[in-house]
Amino acid sequence: MKKRLLYLLLAVCCLTGLAACQPQDTPTAPETDEPPAAPTPAPDPAAVYVDSLTPDEQLAQLFFVRCPETGAAELAAQYNIGGYLLFGRDFEGQTPDSMRETIRSYQDAAKTPLLIGVDEEGGTVVRVSANPSFRAARFGSPQSLYRAGGLARIISDTAEKDALLRSIGVNVNLGPVCDVSTDPNDFIYARTLGRDAAETGAYAAAVVAQMREDGMGMVLKHFPGYGANADTHTGIAVDERPLEQFRAVDFVPFQAGVDAGAQAVLVCHNIVTCMDASLPASLSPAVHDMLRGELGFDGVVMTDDLIMDAITRYTDGADAAVRAVQAGNDMLISSDFLTQFEAVRAAVTSGQISADTIRAAALRVIRWKMALSLL
Repeated sequence: MKKRLLYLLLAVCCLTGLAACQPQDTPTAPETDEPPAAPTPAPDPAAVYVDSLTPDEQLAQLFFVRCPETGAAELAAQYNIGGYLLFGRDFEGQTPDSMRETIRSYQDAAKTPLLIGVDEEGGTVVRVSANPSFRAARFGSPQSLYRAGGLARIISDTAEKDALLRSIGVNVNLGPVCDVSTDPNDFIYARTLGRDAAETGAYAAAVVAQMREDGMGMVLKHFPGYGANADTHTGIAVDERPLEQFRAVDFVPFQAGVDAGAQAVLVCHNIVTCMDASLPASLSPAVHDMLRGELGFDGVVMTDDLIMDAITRYTDGADAAVRAVQAGNDMLISSDFLTQFEAVRAAVTSGQISADTIRAAALRVIRWKMALSLL
């Protein structure tokens, strides 16, 4: 009897132990059709920076100002402008060392680092190498370089040019010239490669690639293509060529430059009738839509100088600045900054231009500055 009770106790213990070893039911989360929450995206540094600026400071980033002869550091400090464009007069009487210190004084005064630009195309348009204190001889024109050694010579010249400009504090060269011209009688011919669209496209892509490698900002010009038109510095030019010709010829180098990673495009003042028969290209929303849409460009779009005769004879300077922003430009090259700044600010206050438009343009400018490691 005792032995039988012992067996029963052992059996109970075994069964109890087995039960303890079995997996226990655990509560499960209720089923749901909702996907898991997406991770919070990292903040956009450019957007964070732009939103830290006051509305007036955002607006001032849209201006690429012709450097005044006096008070440049003070103006940069007061308005926090986008940048200074230097001309030949700014290098007169200077040496590389003194120019470096002058530009540094502008940068030290500005809240936001400045774009410092020049037109150092080579040949007929040189702002720096025209002064023998900076280089023994002027940089050669694209045509002379190409004849001497093809694209390899163009690339080596671009690298040398970038090194000189960077050494004195210049961070943007307004080039390459992407206009197609093979006729020596054209106003723009001497500034171009002087070759057809395909060769000019290869040139544009090669120059952009080298400038990107060198950390130098570049500006493709003069969109949508200058053609055989007259000088817009001295009057209105009307281009009546068909759109098919622009697509087959003039757009080719610009597209090559955009595809190579160009950071900025300058729009000319020609009235291009196939895109907009009433407005200069720089003031035309239709032309800007073509650049953004058909060529897929999302960088900084800027005007040529708004005091050139093609614009001042068309409209007064203040109104031109307002129209330029409304057309879709991110930067205005300005030799009359105070007048144009106040005109655009008044247009924002009155609701003609939205604050979102100014912010979007300033955002592109700040992204460009970040790409150049200025911020």
